[in-house]
Amino acid sequence: MRNYKEFFKGKKITVMGLGILGRGLGYTKFLAECGADLIVTDLKTKEQLATSIKVLGKHKNIKFVLGEHRLEDFGNRDMVIKAAGVPLDSVYIAEARKNSIPIEMDVSLFAKLMQEVMIVGVTGTRGKSMTTALIYEILKTNEKFLKKKVHIGGNVRGVATLPLLKKAKAGDILVCELDSWQLQGFGEAKISPHISVFTSFMPDHMNYYKNDMKAYFNDKANIFRNQHSADFLIIRPPMEEFINKDDTKGTLLVANKNNVKDWKFLVPGEHQRENLACAVVVAETLGIPKDKIKKAVEKFKGLEGRLQYVKTIKGVKIYNDNNATTPEATVAGIEALKDDKRKNIILICGGSNKNLPLDSFVKVVNEYCKAIVMIPGSGTDKLSSFELKIVSHKVESLKEALKTALGLASRGDIVMFSPAFASFRMFNNEYERNDLFMKIVKKLK
Repeated sequence: MRNYKEFFKGKKITVMGLGILGRGLGYTKFLAECGADLIVTDLKTKEQLATSIKVLGKHKNIKFVLGEHRLEDFGNRDMVIKAAGVPLDSVYIAEARKNSIPIEMDVSLFAKLMQEVMIVGVTGTRGKSMTTALIYEILKTNEKFLKKKVHIGGNVRGVATLPLLKKAKAGDILVCELDSWQLQGFGEAKISPHISVFTSFMPDHMNYYKNDMKAYFNDKANIFRNQHSADFLIIRPPMEEFINKDDTKGTLLVANKNNVKDWKFLVPGEHQRENLACAVVVAETLGIPKDKIKKAVEKFKGLEGRLQYVKTIKGVKIYNDNNATTPEATVAGIEALKDDKRKNIILICGGSNKNLPLDSFVKVVNEYCKAIVMIPGSGTDKLSSFELKIVSHKVESLKEALKTALGLASRGDIVMFSPAFASFRMFNNEYERNDLFMKIVKKLK
């Protein structure tokens, strides 16, 4: 969009949710630079948002309303841009709708304004981050072959998508990770990505969706609901249980991990092979030859916080699986690293409850883990009510958790930090939890 500055200049926009992750800050700064008349409102206080406010301090066209939301800020505006996770029943969004004010979100607004860019969107309860990263790596490596610039956006740490209006051009490709909340924006806009990947669907965020799996799927389904005949929807088994070819106007393709079983790929776990298979199908759909795809995959080293090998201490390997925020995600990590001959994993987990079932998780932990060390949280309290047949410890901090886990480990064992729960209350977000864990590990000798 060549005239994006003119489009936003003078527009009365309420930004609902500034946050400290960087995405909200990124698009708010962009809008301010474009000359929009901004009201930035967040339930967090001025003190909690100090780092973000400092960055925005020089802009005189921003009015901050912090520690609260006010109904008056959702009337007589041209647009409301809401952050991910705003409650479905928000009275403030209802007020905006009552006043016929458009509700927008970061990625979907970019997609509306930059229709000449091909959107490759990835969603799924599990696997979307790895799949997004793999697709981006493969496409970015093959920009010359594609004769297109490749960008990344969506639910990526510290990356706001809207500012890409400054450098994206017609014909470029945007690869973006899309959670269920961001897909609400696509539903509002009645658009879907040109190439959509739906990796998996299982219970998550049930505290937000009030145990309504249909509501959760309804948001996720926006990734394919408004596709056109020239578009593609890529799924991995057993997603056929939830999606069939009649659900989308695009072409439905099923990725098969057996097609990549012999590929050189550094990331452990069968579920990661499934993610790889999805990424390869995307690349093949865009016409990239298999030998070029393989070369890009061989160079891929994985993602921080996703079954990431960090270091070995006295014969004990330490893995950071911080972004496993559901029991199923942690189970996948355990199954990837387990030793069938002996219990070799000391699991560090715990955090805030998301109203997800724990029976299968406890069964796998009892079967394959040598010990479990739990950090505080409502999820930990719920987990403690189950019968753990292994050595278990409750600790008060990540530092104490790692020290305890290493004390329980023997040479050849694995210490695996895989929370299985959300980070809230103890941390501002999962990235803060990740950074603290990595900081503690790096100091170990």
